[in-house]
Amino acid sequence: MVAVTMKRRNDPECTAPIKKQKKRVAELALNLSSTSDDEPPSSVNHAAKVSTTSLSGSDSDTEGKQHSSDSFNDAFKADSLVEGTSSRYSMYNSVSRKLMAKMGFKEGEGLGKHNQGRKDIVEASNQKGRRGLGLTLQGFDQELNVDWRDEPEPSACEQVSWFPECTTEIPDTQEMSDWMVVGKQKMIIEDETEFCGEDLLHSVLQCKSVFDVLDGEEMRRARTRANPYEMIRGVFFLNRAAMKMANMDFVFDRIFTNPRDSYGKPLVKDREAELLYFADVCAGPGGFSEYVLWRKKWHAKGFGMTLKGPNDFKLEDFYSASSELFEPYYGEGGVDGDGDITRPENITAFRNFVLDNTDRKGVHFLMADGGFSVEGQENLQEILSKQLLLCQFLMALSVVRTGGHFICKTFDLFTPFSVGLIYLLYCCFERVCLFKPITSRPANSERYVVCKGLKVGIDDVREYLFSVNIKLNQLRNTGSDVNLVVPLEVIKGDHEFTDYMIRSNERHCSLQIKALAKIHAFVQDTTLSEPRQAEIRKQCLRLWEIPDQARVAPSSSDPKSKFFELIQKSQIYTWDGRQSDRWVKLDLKTELPRDTLLSVEIVHELKGEGKAQRKISAIHILDVLVLNGSDVREQHFNQRIQLAEKFVKAVSKPSRPDMNPIRVKEVYRLEEMEKIFVRLEMKIIKGSSGTPKLSYTGRDDRHFVPTGLYIVRTVNEPWTMRISKSFKRKFFYNKKTGTSTYELPPDSIAPFHICYYGRLFWEWGDGIRVHDSQKPQDPDKLSKEDVLSFIQMHSA
Repeated sequence: MVAVTMKRRNDPECTAPIKKQKKRVAELALNLSSTSDDEPPSSVNHAAKVSTTSLSGSDSDTEGKQHSSDSFNDAFKADSLVEGTSSRYSMYNSVSRKLMAKMGFKEGEGLGKHNQGRKDIVEASNQKGRRGLGLTLQGFDQELNVDWRDEPEPSACEQVSWFPECTTEIPDTQEMSDWMVVGKQKMIIEDETEFCGEDLLHSVLQCKSVFDVLDGEEMRRARTRANPYEMIRGVFFLNRAAMKMANMDFVFDRIFTNPRDSYGKPLVKDREAELLYFADVCAGPGGFSEYVLWRKKWHAKGFGMTLKGPNDFKLEDFYSASSELFEPYYGEGGVDGDGDITRPENITAFRNFVLDNTDRKGVHFLMADGGFSVEGQENLQEILSKQLLLCQFLMALSVVRTGGHFICKTFDLFTPFSVGLIYLLYCCFERVCLFKPITSRPANSERYVVCKGLKVGIDDVREYLFSVNIKLNQLRNTGSDVNLVVPLEVIKGDHEFTDYMIRSNERHCSLQIKALAKIHAFVQDTTLSEPRQAEIRKQCLRLWEIPDQARVAPSSSDPKSKFFELIQKSQIYTWDGRQSDRWVKLDLKTELPRDTLLSVEIVHELKGEGKAQRKISAIHILDVLVLNGSDVREQHFNQRIQLAEKFVKAVSKPSRPDMNPIRVKEVYRLEEMEKIFVRLEMKIIKGSSGTPKLSYTGRDDRHFVPTGLYIVRTVNEPWTMRISKSFKRKFFYNKKTGTSTYELPPDSIAPFHICYYGRLFWEWGDGIRVHDSQKPQDPDKLSKEDVLSFIQMHSA
């Protein structure tokens, strides 16, 4: 409350000394400065601030207004303000009342010669932020009658509640033939009470509607202060989505970045040949993928499809992970497509692309995070996003391998259409749950459906959803819509599913209502804040094993000063071994992750013969030293080659024919050398004047002109490998100690430098006959027959 005193010009008291007048005003101000005897100062800044009302938790409505009378007249209801007067406002001391009386104050009248002064007290300013002076937001300033202060204590620990296991068979085409129901397009949500109580539904919609008139920036500032988990943000990742994935990956026991079978055995291992394949759809700019690639490094390969435009993948902003391991594919047209997931041809094209590049198995898991702006229609978000939700579910059933997992963002799930989609996932996966991570702001309607273990035999459901999507496209702008994908009686016939769905919706509504009421309170009282944000952030990062580091753009290394820390993407340098310190930029179009060092040769590959023959320069890997920061030089040669094969799969870009391919040299055991000569043939090379030349045809039907054969020593001194004549098995023999063993001795493994410097090169120059069509063998040079006979003699 603010009191303003005015002097009456003809009042005798005006002639009083100025010092005495100032003293009285000071006394008045002193006695009116506190709005309540027992309320703490308004400067106290914490989220649990006590309010004298039980309305909506909005402290700003009550703070500083416990005596908020509407008029000065109400504040001083008494016959007179002289000492001894009985008044219910006797809380004001006698000095204050005397001073006001001497100034001519009478109840119901204003000050001034003609009582022309204001009769109402001058109230404290209710100005909020940068609103126009005097602006009142009709509807927002009303009370919500929700007490948000009993919300649970913020915690980094989260609980997961799964749907019960589905015991019914996966529906087939015949059963689903009459499930789809087309009717009038419905654009209201208030009557969707099949899977949520009516009171809760209306309450959450009312709470959302209150914010329709509020400035967005004002809402965001209050939300930032109100959310105890807000400070987690994106850490060193591209955006907050990455931390949502880190959050859920931990909560669900790393089923995404370290998938396991039903016995708990990892499905993919870093030291083994198979990559962790994943897909990321409707997910620009790519925070989910950046997290997965940061966690798995080059042991993962991602495929992505999202709508082209301002929300496309921002691979250049993957500061913490190698974007070279991620391949966007936009459906029909490949890299030139539009990425619209609602187009059936894009779904088919993406499915075929993923299967072609995962040995027809599909990905280990798919992430979907689709959404679009529904500004001004927030309450209809579920209805407006129904086709997007269906297409994300359809994509999961199209590209996830048997036993794989799926995670997808959903919004409200009140309509039978949305619940029907959840029901189909419930039938197709071993386990399903609806989960809201703490990294998802509590006031929004966002939840994630998490599905474990895709079952066998889901093709009929996939084809059914594909047909529903086609029907939705046909019904656009017609006033009609697909209202059901699963009949209500089928859904409600599964009582356990229905009960879970209702409980989940109602629990989510209750939490959302409290969160919205809390933001409402924080808008009205800008002194409120959450005191534990920093502490909760530290707990979460520690629990999720995320380093607390700032986001910093990686710097490029100088290849001259840093030998194996080569810079990323297309900036690839080569060294031919002849000059000790000179690196030359590779004049090829290819991309490799940072911190990668390979031993390679550039090979001109050919396809076809004659005038139609095409030539392309390819990178052939002979050996590897460092892969995306992983030093593998000390590992066995066979292991290094296996990792090289895995690495090539991770960085290959089949959708980019403009890029130079990278391959691993085919490796044969010494006793299998004869297989090499079978692959040799004479072919006419373009530009060779019609003279056939020796060619070697690789695994992908491309051929090149070979110049010789590398023979690599893979056993370190003093060990050697021999053949047991009794058991026809290889064994390791130590020439110094004379010991032998069938098991691989660790010290017998030849590291990279031993293999590199100890290898032999059998050059196929003039006089060397390795094919029957070549000129006769020079007797002074090593022939194919000599080599094969030597191998046969020592392998017998």
